[in-house]
Amino acid sequence: MDRTRLGAWTTLGLAVLHALSALFSGVSVELVGLALAVNAAAAASAVRLLRRPDRNRWPLTAWTAGFFGWHATGLVTLAGLVTTELDAVFTVASDARLSVLHQAVLTTAAAFAVHFLLPRPAGRP
Repeated sequence: MDRTRLGAWTTLGLAVLHALSALFSGVSVELVGLALAVNAAAAASAVRLLRRPDRNRWPLTAWTAGFFGWHATGLVTLAGLVTTELDAVFTVASDARLSVLHQAVLTTAAAFAVHFLLPRPAGRP
């Protein structure tokens, strides 16, 4: 499997996991709807790239970088390093330790997906 496909599959997994966590987060219906819409758009972008890998990968790279930023913000918020007043949005199943673990895993996965999706210098596979 080439790196572009691996990055697309990783982003698709991120979108699914994030959608599931949004459903179980207990936040307002509007925020869950927004999260599902964003995840559906990212998943559609990943599927598009998987079907035609010769297409432009920048839209999916942008979605994945957005996921990285969102989950990194959640991680530092739940760790108490910054105050964003979004603790309820980043909390999963009302468990602080599970929420920090969730944010750490998704931040790391998004970072790897961005790395896989970025273009390579000429002459490198």
